[in-house]
Order: sequence, then C-alpha cells, then structure tokens
Amino acid sequence: MAQPPILSLTNVQLTLGADALFRDVTLKVGARERWVLVGRNGSGKSTLLQIMAGLKEADGGEVFLQPGIRAAYLPQEPDLTTYATLRDYVISGLRDDEQHLAYRADLLLAAVKLDPDQATAGLSGGEARRAAVAYTLMPEPDLLLLDEPTNHMDIDTIAWLEDELRGSRAAIVMISHDRAFLRALSSGVFWLDRGQVQRLDKGFEHFDAWAEQLASEDAERLRKLDKLIKEETVWSVQGISARRTRNQGRLRRLHALRDARRQVVQQQGLMATKADSGEASGKRVIEAIGVSKSYGDRCLIKEFSLRIMRGDRVGIIGPNGAGKSTLVKMLIGELEPDSGSIQRGTNLTPTVIDQRRSTLKDDRSIWDTLADMGGDQILVRGQPRHVVSYMRDFLFQESQARAPVGALSGGERNRLLLAKALASPTNLLVLDEPTNDLDMETLDLLQEVLSDYDGTLILVSHDRDFVDRVVTSTVLLDGQGGAQEYPGGYSDAIHLRSLSETKPKAASKPEAKTAPAKSPAKSPAKPSVKPKASKKLTYAEEIRLQKLPDMIEAKTEEIATLEAALSAPDLYAKNADKFNRISKDLDAARAALEALEEDWLTLEEKAEG
Repeated sequence: MAQPPILSLTNVQLTLGADALFRDVTLKVGARERWVLVGRNGSGKSTLLQIMAGLKEADGGEVFLQPGIRAAYLPQEPDLTTYATLRDYVISGLRDDEQHLAYRADLLLAAVKLDPDQATAGLSGGEARRAAVAYTLMPEPDLLLLDEPTNHMDIDTIAWLEDELRGSRAAIVMISHDRAFLRALSSGVFWLDRGQVQRLDKGFEHFDAWAEQLASEDAERLRKLDKLIKEETVWSVQGISARRTRNQGRLRRLHALRDARRQVVQQQGLMATKADSGEASGKRVIEAIGVSKSYGDRCLIKEFSLRIMRGDRVGIIGPNGAGKSTLVKMLIGELEPDSGSIQRGTNLTPTVIDQRRSTLKDDRSIWDTLADMGGDQILVRGQPRHVVSYMRDFLFQESQARAPVGALSGGERNRLLLAKALASPTNLLVLDEPTNDLDMETLDLLQEVLSDYDGTLILVSHDRDFVDRVVTSTVLLDGQGGAQEYPGGYSDAIHLRSLSETKPKAASKPEAKTAPAKSPAKSPAKPSVKPKASKKLTYAEEIRLQKLPDMIEAKTEEIATLEAALSAPDLYAKNADKFNRISKDLDAARAALEALEEDWLTLEEKAEG
C-alpha cells in the first residue's frame, strides 16, 4: 500500500502584479524522496520553496504538511544578526526536547569550516550560508527544503554535504545549479517552466533529454496551431461575405484559436552572445617559475611553476582560503610573489570578473552600467548596439533598463557582469566563480560561449561539472602551499592525482621537482661521445648504455609531439575522448622517459665506479 505524501501542493497559484508567477501547481513529496526543483532565474523557484516551507502565502490552492513532520528550510540569504556566535545561531533551532542534540553544533560548524565561537557580526555571505547549512541539518528534520546549498562552498565541503544528505533519512526538495551535486542525490525532478510544474520520476541525469523532448513536443503543437490559424484565416478572407450567417461559428473558432495562440507563454529566449578575443596575444601568455606567496606564517603557494599558452583554458580549484584568488592575482600582475618570477606575454588585454561583483554599483541602473559613457548606444565587439537590444541578449526585459543594480537577484547580477565583460574584446578572460546563482540554461550557454572563445581562459570555480566541460587543464591547490597542474578537467585531475599518490616510490631516490604539465620535458643532455667499455659493466649493459642516449632523445621528441597535440585550445571541447587518450599516452611517455633517465644514470655511475 502506497504511503501518503508528507508534503503536497494542490492547484497552488501566485500572482505578482498583473502577471501570474505560477498557476495550478500540484505536486507531492513522499518520505525519503529526493527532488530537484529546476527552472530559470526569475521563474519562481525560491518563492515556491518558501510556500512549501510555510513562509509565504499563495493566492490560491492548498498546501498540506503531514502532522508531526519536522521541516527545515535553507534560505539563500540567512539572517544571523540576532545571535552572538555561530554556535548560538545553530542551536537556536532546537526545541526543548531536542537539547541533547546540541553537541552536533560544533561538529557541523567544523564540517563547513567555521569556528563555533566566531561572532555573527561581519560574516561574509558565504560564511553565513555555510552556517545556515549547519543550522538546517542540526535538528535532523524529516523534510529538508534547500535553496542553493552548495553556493560559496569549496569542493571538499560540497563532497561532505553530499555524504551527509545521502545518509539522511529526510525527504529533500532542493534548488541548485551544481549538476554533479544533483546527479549524486536526486531521484526525481520538478521543472517549473512558464508558470507550471512538470514532473520527472527519474534522477537529474535524465533531465536534459526529457526537457528536450518536451520542448520538441511543444514546438510541434505550436506549429500545428499556427498552421490551423493560417488555414482558417485564408478561409475567412475568401468566403466570409458569402457565408456570413451560416458560418459565424467557424469565425468564432478562428478568434478562439488566435486568443489561444496569444495566451501561449512562449519559451524565454536563450542568452545570445559570443565572446570576442580581439587582437591575438603572444603565443606564451603567462609563465610562472617557482613562485611562492605567504601571509605571516601561512604559506599559500610554494615554489609553483605554470606555463599558460595562447588558447589554454586553465581551471584553478582548491579549498576556501587555499590561495586561488591570490594565485590568479599573481598571474595577472595584481600581486607580486614573495619569490620566483612571472613573465607575461605581449598584447594582453585581460578582463576579470571577480566573485564579489565589485565592479557593479548598486545605485546605478542596468542601462548606466552597460552604457557607462552615456547615451543609448554601446560598442559590442566593435559594433554599435542599442542598450536595450544588448540587454535582451542576456535575458533582461526592457522594463528593467532603469532598475537599480541593487534590486537584481544574484543570477541577474552575474548575467549583467557577463554582459559588461563580453562587450569588449579581450584575449585573456579571468572568471572567479562565474557560476554562482546562474540557472542551468544560462550555465549551458556560458559554456558554449567559452567553448567558442579563442582567447585564453583562467577559471576559478567549485562547480565540478562546469570545470569538466570547459577547461583543458586543472590546477589543484591543497591549502598547505602545494599546487599541481594536471591535464583535463576536475575529474581527470582527481584521477591522475590518485594515481600519483598510490604510485610506489624508490626508497633511496631523492625527490625531484615536477615540471609543469605543459612544459617541455627535461632530460640529461645526450652524450656526445659513446662511453668506453668498462670492466665494471657486463656486455649487455655496455650495449644498453650505448643505445640509451638515442632512446632518450626519441622519447623526448615523442613527449614534445604529444604536448603539442594536447595544447590545441579546442581539443577537449571537440573530442574529450581523444584528449583523455593523449593525456594517458603523455603520462606513459613521461614515465618511460623517467625510467630511461634512471637507467642511464645508474649505468653511468656503475661505469665510472
């Protein structure tokens, strides 16, 4: 016998001004079910979640929460101002009969990398969000309603949250743009689209194909409706005067069809834009050699080397506070390293979008932000465009043109930043957490923009799926000064790092510095004179020693060829399988070269006694 739902919405509707935000929303959530709520920015996802939580009243319909069910809601912008410390805030949600759970406060705050004794005053938005995650999980509720739980979390904390939710007995309804997070946890999808909710009883990994099928079916229905309208219009022009009395019913049908067509809520336009790399930079964009940076006793970056060539797309990933932004600032010249050197190429025109959105002014309008030189025109990649026309490319309405930036949602502010940044040609694009608060369709379009971009990209992000789909190499920071570049995206980097960590090391071999992934492999100079026969070597060893220099040279040339193939800027985007195959061949070639070098040095030392 089927269990009754713990939460149900029946014919729920809400109107904002003259427009219906959503209408006739009916859905059910059962015990321990894991639902994703997806939809465009501005479609009403957060509002619908607040209605589920009982924090907002709908204009009509019924919301039912099963008696005895404990629900917990995570808002996008939690308010901690009435509490002295984070511990006080987290335990404040416990009932009198739940005080025995107070010990969990310190554990949960430590898990999200916060000090329980930290004052709530002066918290960053990310710290407040992470504290709110701890607050929401504290009472072990029966129903979790989570609005963007992974925003401002580093990858390690996101992985912890995944494990925590996977082991929870609670039912979950969550809003998130983190595809990897949703794939790991979901069992079904609620899609809020054009004011109505459609339901998929499969995990999020099936959503894209399902949504595409629904869109295709909608388009076919509209095509048939348009065809029918056209046929009826032709009939009305040719025959209405002769059949006016007999066919008034058919004329009314035509008007009804037209009304139906007008009432169809068309799919919103997608973000239509393209990044222009402008004048080509030099082939070598940035080369960092042995750079280090510390603040007080804490070393953020230690003796790190990196070579970025024109067209490379480098992802930088690490825990919060590991030094990602510090590394980026050193690479682009905003900050000097304590030691080491950084050389930058010629003709660089960098554009930086930081996660604090510091270039946006809350009191300025969208219009004034884009047309900052005045007037109603803006140069977009060298061509004049009207401000409103360009706004529409980024899904803004004409009515928003004079709205203050401070009134925009987080996703809208990010879209405005992208509009501002992509208007001007740039051959070095630096994006610091660009995916925060963006809906998935905008994320997909941003990915396409970056895939078509032929300049150089430096990306800082905690979005594993986005990094996997965009970058050609990934720098992993460990938070203790260590940094290493790996070919491929985040998943490739984690796999390669795990292989290197499990690879056995020779007991007496001194540790050698690893060359940057894209730097030409270094090897001992090829001996110009073949070694003389030595009584200390066997005949086979003498022959081996004579052949090794040529073998080393051939292997070095092979590595250079593989590195050249791997450095193609669009290889990963066009053919990920080929990229991964070349990466594996390159790793194998480097390992073979290292073995040849070791063999050569060992035989040389033996020959010399």
